Amino acid sequence: MCVVIQPNMSLKSRFLKPGDDIYAEDRSDVDQTSGTTFIYNPDRSLSIEKQRQRLPVFTARNHILYLVETYQTTIVVGETGSGKSTQIPQYCVVMLDEIHERTLYTDIVLGLMKKILRRRKDLRLIISSATVDADHLYNFFNYNTTTDKSKDTATVLSVEGRTHPVDISYLEESTADYVKCSAETVMKIHSKHGPGDVLVFLTGAEEVETCVSLLKEYAFSLKKNEGSLLILPMHGALTNSDQLRVFQFSPPGVRKVVVATNIAETSVTMPGIVYVVDCGFVKLRWYNPSSHTDALVVVPTSQASAIQRAGRAGRTRSGNVYRLYTEEEYNKLSEVTPPEMVRSNLSSAVLNLMALGIENMLRFDFPSPPPAKHLSAALDELFALGALTEEGTLTKPLGQQMAEFPLPPQLAKILLVSGDFGCSQEILSILAMLQVQNVFTIPRGQECHARANHRSFQVNEGDLITLLNVFTAYTKHGESKQWCIKKFINHRALRRAVEIRARMEKILVNFSIPVTSSEGGVDAVCKCITAGMFPNAAYLHHSGTYRTVRGNQLLCIHPSSVLYTETQPQWVLFHEVLHTSQMFMRDLTVIDPTWLLELAPHFYEKRTLQD
Repeated sequence: MCVVIQPNMSLKSRFLKPGDDIYAEDRSDVDQTSGTTFIYNPDRSLSIEKQRQRLPVFTARNHILYLVETYQTTIVVGETGSGKSTQIPQYCVVMLDEIHERTLYTDIVLGLMKKILRRRKDLRLIISSATVDADHLYNFFNYNTTTDKSKDTATVLSVEGRTHPVDISYLEESTADYVKCSAETVMKIHSKHGPGDVLVFLTGAEEVETCVSLLKEYAFSLKKNEGSLLILPMHGALTNSDQLRVFQFSPPGVRKVVVATNIAETSVTMPGIVYVVDCGFVKLRWYNPSSHTDALVVVPTSQASAIQRAGRAGRTRSGNVYRLYTEEEYNKLSEVTPPEMVRSNLSSAVLNLMALGIENMLRFDFPSPPPAKHLSAALDELFALGALTEEGTLTKPLGQQMAEFPLPPQLAKILLVSGDFGCSQEILSILAMLQVQNVFTIPRGQECHARANHRSFQVNEGDLITLLNVFTAYTKHGESKQWCIKKFINHRALRRAVEIRARMEKILVNFSIPVTSSEGGVDAVCKCITAGMFPNAAYLHHSGTYRTVRGNQLLCIHPSSVLYTETQPQWVLFHEVLHTSQMFMRDLTVIDPTWLLELAPHFYEKRTLQD
């Protein structure tokens, strides 16, 4: 995640020198009640000034101020919890935080800042990262081409965090089911080790919820003298209030167990974590420009990520880390995780850069230059969606409006044309549901009953219309939690979808797009989906598998889909691809192939298929 923090205006845009008191002018504005019940702060009984002084970054304050005055770019490397994110912005000029995550937009901002720094020699930039891989950023921002170090324009400063010794354990043999093994490891920790909360790392929301269910069954079977467990999930699909629960202190005698995706790896610090269970895997997006598929792939984590995960256990006292893989496997891991820029579909990134006035992607200076094939594929897709002209500029108003939506280009196109199809109400609901995960719940022991209830929402048109049915029924029943429990629906996910839908509707209204309903007409909705997702078309091959129309990629229907039946539709559109044992299509919509020729004649033409 990248956060741009504006300069502290109370400093009157001047550079500070070592020894200056930055608080002399504004002590009256300091909030003495900033401590809350959900942020871990063992020093909250102290004054704000004393709390600042106890942070590891405070000892480096004068060094940071000196380097900022001397160099145009200062790279601060410090572990989560060192105070760099909260304290450095109070010292001075612009700061980019959490750079180690290397998301698409992190790299875009880095490239833009380098472009600005070349023109604004008076501007100062601080880059904050939780990993020690700073050489790459140093070389990127250092314009000095001589051997004279005094002419460097960038420098690196390392800030130590507050860490305690961490004991790391490995498996003797690899596990076949790391989700089940994670739950079993937590059970062993609870039965054999002393007090201390547990943090479990898994790859996605589905695995998190599965592990949470296993642990809740175990917690339910505990006797009074065995203590109790507070099991909490942590992933991006949860509402803000649900995510904040992991920061609360557990009651006396209760061990908190947080089951999380890698969202908890570096971005947050949770109180009381003593034990960490690391599954050794992470879910990343990998784009294949040949087949034009952007797949979610579960891959081994990097050594840098493993170190960051282990660091969660040593924040408040000495801790223990249990890696669910062998030490030999750890030594074979890559040193760092590849940035999103070199492994993702770049359509969103290119669209946003063009909206900023940068039209020549090949000349833009990225920290990690993307493959040329990825850039070419992104430009082709944006042109096909109608976002780019033949000259390579944004179309008006479609391309410009697509760039303003916080959605992938295909979904933004669907929403923007929904008024033309008279189904913007339905499309808003569908796209909001696509932003959340695990809509359906299947508790252990109630599988048959849960699936019977889920079937009442399922339709032959596919998963997206099924999601629409769920959302419509949820709102019809007053967004009732009891109704969700009765129907085995994830109330947290639906509540989050309502929030997302309201935000998207405001943007739609700002663009003067009519918010209308198809009044139950399914074809209009499916055709509208086709207008944006047409690049993701697949047909049923005579071999019994699906093939993408472009790229001829072999795909299968994911078992969680409502279309995972003996009677398979001839033509479908998929929202995403998940690569596990096979390449699986998820979130499917059944279409009429003539719609592809009608809505995307520039992209498809009718031919006789060759084996």
